[in-house]
This record gives sequence, C-alpha cells and structure tokens, in this order.
Amino acid sequence: MAFLMVVLGVVLVLCICSALLRWNEVRYRKKGLPPGTMGWPVFGETTEFLKQGPNFMKNQRARYGSFFKSHILGCPTIVSMDPELNRYILMNEAKGLVPGYPRSMLDILGKCNIAAVHGSTHKYMRGALLSLISPTMIRDQLLAKTDEFIRSHLSNWDDQIINIQEKTKEIALCSSLKQIAGIESSSMFQPFMTEFFKLVLGTLSLPINFPGTNYRRGFQARKNIIAMLRQLIEERRTSQETHQDMLGSLMRSDENRYELTDEEIIDLIITIVYSGYETVSTTSMMAVKYLHDHPGALEEVRKEHLAIRERKRPEDPIDWNDLKSMRFTRAVIFETSRLATIVNGVLRKTTKDMELNGFVIPKGWRIYVYTREINYDPFLYPEPFTFNPWRWLDKSLESQGYFFIFGGGTRLCPGKELGIAEVSTFLHYLVTRYRWEEIGGDKLLKFPRVEAPNGLHIRVSSY
Repeated sequence: MAFLMVVLGVVLVLCICSALLRWNEVRYRKKGLPPGTMGWPVFGETTEFLKQGPNFMKNQRARYGSFFKSHILGCPTIVSMDPELNRYILMNEAKGLVPGYPRSMLDILGKCNIAAVHGSTHKYMRGALLSLISPTMIRDQLLAKTDEFIRSHLSNWDDQIINIQEKTKEIALCSSLKQIAGIESSSMFQPFMTEFFKLVLGTLSLPINFPGTNYRRGFQARKNIIAMLRQLIEERRTSQETHQDMLGSLMRSDENRYELTDEEIIDLIITIVYSGYETVSTTSMMAVKYLHDHPGALEEVRKEHLAIRERKRPEDPIDWNDLKSMRFTRAVIFETSRLATIVNGVLRKTTKDMELNGFVIPKGWRIYVYTREINYDPFLYPEPFTFNPWRWLDKSLESQGYFFIFGGGTRLCPGKELGIAEVSTFLHYLVTRYRWEEIGGDKLLKFPRVEAPNGLHIRVSSY
C-alpha cells in the first residue's frame, strides 16, 4: 500500500510539472514570435542558462536557429546569435531598442544607473560620466593616481604565493574608490568591499525577495552602500573642503555643467565601480594566466615595458606618452577580452511591438544580444581558440563592424580607455618587477562570469 502511494505521488508530481510547463508554453505562444521554449513559470530557463551557459545557447540554436525565445532572469527574452542582426540592434536604440537589463540588475544598480536610462537622461548622465573619465582626464589626472596606487600595491610580492584573482579584485576596487573618494577611500574600503561583493552577486540573479537569496542580499548591500555614500557626501558638504577627486567634481556645480541630484551622483558612483571592477579585475587576472601559458607573448610584453623603464628614473611614473606606446600591451588586453569572453552579451528591450528578422517581438520583451560566439568566428579571428595578441596589431581589426568586446553604438563602454590604462599599468609593474609560475592547477569557469572558484594561485619571484 505504501509503495502504491509513493508511485501515485510521483505520478501526481510529474503531471503537475508537465501541466505547469505546458501552461507556460501556451502563455507565451503569441503569433509571430520566434520558436523556442519558456521553461517554468517565474523561473523560466534561468537555471539551465546559468549552469550550462554557452552549451545551453548552442543547444537552443541547434534546435531553433540563431533567433529564438526563452525566459531568463525573470524576463521573457529573445536571444539573438546572428552577427548582422546583433549589429543592427546595437546601432538602433532610437528605433525602440533601449537597454533592457533584468530587474535584479536595475533594482540593485539603481534607476539612475546609466544602463537603465535612455533618451535625454542617458545623454546627460553619459556626459557627466565622460567628464570624469575622458582621455583628457586620464592624461591629466587619473593615470598619475593609478600609477601611484598600483606601484605601491605591487611593491612587496617578491617570494610570495599570490591568489591573483583576489589581488586583482582588490586592486580594481580599491583603485576605483581612490579615484572617486580620494583620502577617505582607505577608511571606507573594507566595509564597502564586503557589501560590494554581495551587490555584484545579486545583479545576476532571479528577482526573488526572500531571505537568503542573492537578490535579497544584493539589494540590502545596495542600501548599505548608499548609506556610506550619503554620509560621505554630507560630511563633505559640512566641511566645505575642496577635494580633487571624482566625487568632488560631481559635487562642484561651478566646475561640472551636469548638475546631478544626490541620487544621480550615488547611482553614477555605483555604476563606475561596478562596470570597471569586474572587467578590469578579470582582464588583469586572465592576462596573467595567458601570458604565463604563452612565454613568447610574455617576452614581447616585457620587452615593451622594459624599454619604457630604460627611458626613466626608477621613481618616475608612467605617463600618457608611455601609455600610447604600449601597442602590444593593448593587443594583449584585447586578445584576453576576446578569448576569455569577459562580457557575453548585452540586453535590450522593445518599447513597442516591432518586427525583427521576420518575427514580431512584443513591447516590453528583452532581447539578449549574445555576442560570445562572434569572438570565436574563424572568419574574423583565424584559429580563434589560440591566444594570439599579434592579430590586434592590425588596427583595422579594432574598427571592424563586429567588434563588440566593449559594446556598440551609443552604448559603447565609456570607461574603455580608462580600463585599458588600469590594466596596462598593472601589467607594467608586474612584468618589469616579477616572474611568476602557476601552482595548484586551479579550475576556471567561463560562465556566467569568468572566475576561479578556488582562486588562481601564482608563485612570484623578482625579475
């Protein structure tokens, strides 16, 4: 009897699951939509997407083609894996294809986050951001601060075993805070870092506000970070001191024509830290790995940087002209970003019913412009799975129409050159001071983030 009850229970559960899956498919079976599957109610196919990543995408493309529907991160979503169509989507924001980041990301990064706004609001928020991180600002202010910080941070690595993943995260985050908050950054770094890591995890999660979920922890971390930044802003207003950093510039309306509210300033600061932190830290970590695995490329980088040091006294920082001369280093950064695929794609949202690729996409649906596969297209990149920085010495490759490593259209990453400057400075002091070898054979994951779950450990010795 007990066995029969168990069998009936299993059959009942299977019937309910089948009914839920069927109901969710019927719910999204609108005329004109591309083929695909929608998974479970609420959860959709998020679990499969986050766990299987590129394999999930390849399997769906094999079944439905390069343009299919799904339901990921809480949103009904169209996935586009077609290079021509991706280029069109990225270049046509004005035609109703605005940023469409999932609710978890928008809630945690803020409604004034530059990725969330569009139209005139995006124009002035982007203008405010560019006023802080333009090439002129990099040349005149930011590069010197970056050099001073990274030079100091890498001063005592000799004869150490370093978790390079942990160190590059610390460097990227601490460097950003120093640029933003100057002298106050040291005192707030540890509590900020603790909350910030929770915030990062929450941005790629289902927006389920239950205790213990990454979304709940990320949203609470945002509140704590806002409290820290509000306190810092109030303290500065009370003291009336002049501060030569990003926050000081944003608070001085006489110098900055973009008069932002405190809410906009805080969301802009969170944007700067969030967008720079992951790309800079991961690119730095993976460049260390790829250079270790390819001694010829490492020797070429080292030769470039030793030539720069030969023109200087030991205490001299690198300057703008030095940075512009780092052609091979720039190529290493591009090749690292391409091969590791640090950014898999971008999200857009339709503001009206619209036709794309012969299908009708309803208003409010997300479109995931999945650019990962372009990085491994053998027609664009011969031997695409080979680390070959020399390919980027051909400048035309950087300007070709399918170069989406830093986004595209009006949403081209505004911090691209600052990020390149930070990674270049890190590599400069690493290769001119040290040799290193990997220890432990640490595992790397490539999706949804590039990370080493147990760290990436290297043994460092002086050069």
